[in-house]
Amino acid sequence: MPAKPSSAPVSAFERGVAAPWRSTRRVPGSLTVPRAHVETVVVDGQEHAVKLGVFLSNTKSRRGKLAADKLQQLAALGLDWAA
Repeated sequence: MPAKPSSAPVSAFERGVAAPWRSTRRVPGSLTVPRAHVETVVVDGQEHAVKLGVFLSNTKSRRGKLAADKLQQLAALGLDWAA
């Protein structure tokens, strides 16, 4: 019996973190994307368009307000400014 998709809402941060992983797989070691770049990610069986360039720019500018666990997730993606 297949697992039911989660009905919990997916946060913008979760979608944004999922998007760089896709970019990293396509271009190893690269998380530099144009501000207008959009990635499509699938979370719990649903497609989401993530404005990756905007997400990275906004997250970087707000990094001082992010919780430590979120900064750790971003640092794990290879974002030096999150470390």
